[in-house]
Amino acid sequence: MKSTLEVFESILSKNDKAAAKIRADFNARGLLAINLMSSPGAGKTTLLERTIKELDKKSVKIGVVEGDLETNKDADRIIGAGAKAYQITTGQSCHLDADMVKVGLDNLPLDKLDLLFVENVGNLVCPASYDVGTHANVVLLSVPEGDDKIPKYPVMFRRSDLVIITKVSLIEHFDFSIERAKSELAKLNPLSKLITLDSKTGEGFEAWIEFIAEQKALLKK
Repeated sequence: MKSTLEVFESILSKNDKAAAKIRADFNARGLLAINLMSSPGAGKTTLLERTIKELDKKSVKIGVVEGDLETNKDADRIIGAGAKAYQITTGQSCHLDADMVKVGLDNLPLDKLDLLFVENVGNLVCPASYDVGTHANVVLLSVPEGDDKIPKYPVMFRRSDLVIITKVSLIEHFDFSIERAKSELAKLNPLSKLITLDSKTGEGFEAWIEFIAEQKALLKK
């Protein structure tokens, strides 16, 4: 058991050094980078599609590093929405790490971008352990999943800077309490923010755009 822990700590240490280099490059460029994490189907790609279209009105150029076990479908959707994207197919790996993200970054025109997203592999466990060099961790939790996921997957939510409750237009059909979600998050991570939105209807979307603007302002300080 001790040997296994030592190997894992060594892997994380190597990853953290690579992530620090990536973040330093982002800082030098003044490029805000946000890591999106969630379980499969929570709405990361749909959120990005609407974000790209909304920020295009402000001439914000967006790039996305896409992580998925197989296929290029999400990257194709992102490109279709009007952003630059590069797909990382991880095979059996349930997360992106800093080295994988670096491959994606090497294939994107970073000098021409104002904002970059890493859309991590859909999983509420593995991605939480790996720093990928971004400035903020955003975790999506959809109404159909249930508000009990916050205490069930504490590591993920402890790493969050923002939790987005998605698909809120469906809330009347599910036993999901926004107040319970807020309470559970406050116990785990009182510094994390929580907003609710629906990427299809646009409900609550302005709060997400405001969060991005706030993060951009912090980067400039």
